[in-house]
Amino acid sequence: MATVELTDDNFNSHIEENGILFVDFWASWCGPCKQFAPTYEAASEANPDIVFGSINTEEQQQLSAAAGIKSIPTLMVFREKVLVFSQPGALPPEGLDQVIAGVRGLDMADVHRQVAEQQAAEGQA
Repeated sequence: MATVELTDDNFNSHIEENGILFVDFWASWCGPCKQFAPTYEAASEANPDIVFGSINTEEQQQLSAAAGIKSIPTLMVFREKVLVFSQPGALPPEGLDQVIAGVRGLDMADVHRQVAEQQAAEGQA
């Protein structure tokens, strides 16, 4: 599957509708972003069951700010509507493969339980 362009208009719907969503925050002037792009595209082709999206931080400044992007490239991963990974910096192919395997291997029942506990604790604070 080719990489999907994410915007302020479709970002939330992609989180809601996809089991696993990888998001690459990038800019055309960013050297490391350009180096990471072929790795990211290859991973999207090799993993058709995962949606790989990209956000151009120059065109989607509000979305990038809302996501707290301070450095690019930044990779975020959502699984079952939960942010499960966020890291700035370009990954080598092996590193991206490790993230993919790690996200696939998550015990999402445990993740959802932890999120619920955290939200309950924050509600009591």
